[in-house]
Amino acid sequence: MNLARHSISSTEPLILYDVRFDADCQIFTTSTPQGFAVYRTLPLDLLRKREVSGGVLSSVVPMHCSSLLFLVGGGRDPRYPPNKVIFWNEALGKEVAELEFKEKVRGLACRRGWLAVALRRRVVAFEIGESVKRYGEWDTYDNARGVIAIATGAYSTLLAAPARQPGHVQFIHLPPCPPPVPIGPPPCVPPRPPPPTTKHPHSVIVAHNTAITTLAVTPSGRLLATTSVRGTLVRVWDTTTGKQIRELRRGSDQAEIYGVAFRPDEAEICVWSDKGTIHVFSLVAGTGPSNRQSKLSSLTSFIPIPKYFESEWSYAQFRIPTQSAHISLTQQAAARDANPDLAEEEKCTVGWIEAPTLHPASPAPSPATEYQLIALTYTGGWYRLALPNKKPSSVPVGSAQSNVPSSGSVRSGRARSPSGSSVTGGGRTDKGKGVSRDSDRKEGRDCTLLEFRRFGSWDGWG
Repeated sequence: MNLARHSISSTEPLILYDVRFDADCQIFTTSTPQGFAVYRTLPLDLLRKREVSGGVLSSVVPMHCSSLLFLVGGGRDPRYPPNKVIFWNEALGKEVAELEFKEKVRGLACRRGWLAVALRRRVVAFEIGESVKRYGEWDTYDNARGVIAIATGAYSTLLAAPARQPGHVQFIHLPPCPPPVPIGPPPCVPPRPPPPTTKHPHSVIVAHNTAITTLAVTPSGRLLATTSVRGTLVRVWDTTTGKQIRELRRGSDQAEIYGVAFRPDEAEICVWSDKGTIHVFSLVAGTGPSNRQSKLSSLTSFIPIPKYFESEWSYAQFRIPTQSAHISLTQQAAARDANPDLAEEEKCTVGWIEAPTLHPASPAPSPATEYQLIALTYTGGWYRLALPNKKPSSVPVGSAQSNVPSSGSVRSGRARSPSGSSVTGGGRTDKGKGVSRDSDRKEGRDCTLLEFRRFGSWDGWG
């Protein structure tokens, strides 16, 4: 009998410099030390990978599902100078154009036929056709994060960027976005004409008191979501009137919000941060789930109460699982020192998809569809999430049973407070939140994990 002691070494960690969806969340791109890859979102499938030698890409931005990609070099060994945007045609497998600036490129946003480039203190828009034409340039506040957002729906015009003052957002209206070219015979119904422009081509709103960290717009450009460095609130604005229509609370403690995404039909919005939790809010009252509020919020018309108790909290959430609980701090620190580019386990990006509905009694998908979430982590995790039922009270909180087929399906294991802290069955009551704790226990608020897979390494690359 061989009783020799054997050592067990961990697998090589996956390094992803950039992970992002296209405008419709049909595909997503990744950037690794080996190059970049394009995946189908659902079902998860590696469509194409391209090995890039001589350096690293910090951004790989797809223009919808076309073959055109925008590449930006970065990291300690950039493949291209960080002040350039490379136009890459994947069908031809080569560079077809480039834009060069006098400073580092901070962020990119694109739609059909248009590209917006965020620099440190300005935003530049380009029209892309047979040639690349510079359309306009606008000054911004110190925008080191490269915050920028553009509406991608047919006939939309909005480009949102920080204004010249911290916390201010400017609305820039570009020429209408052309509709997608139909595949096959032309439709019987002629396309609708573009709506008339009802807003001045340039306007500014005061969104926050501190610097803007996230901007997100609906495909139509009708709604805008903003967050600030505080990371506790998400404010939703009507871009036509410039008025705030909702204020949603992610939590009470400060956090770095990684991103915000509207559901395509503008009925819900999700937000994710370095707390590792995805929060989902409803934007439409009276249809479907409603956001949680303090019981004291009903007294606002009678007595003055702190604004905190008027907040709307997410009706659904999901905690990104991590392995930190099973790895010693020494191992984590050693892995971080050996790979400085290794991302935090909680870092992710989230997108909305429309997928067939899964019924508990039948493992086969039904013809009906529903909106679901896809979460992509920078450690190569792919999570497909279903939102809670219309009547969440029928699902016990913290239930280990899942209403999906058994192939890799689990429910988020513990209920989370609005600030991201865990809640146990007989645990303490957080300060200021006890008024809503009883109702929270009566409703199942966790999103259901329908499917989990790996990308970046399981496909034999990385």
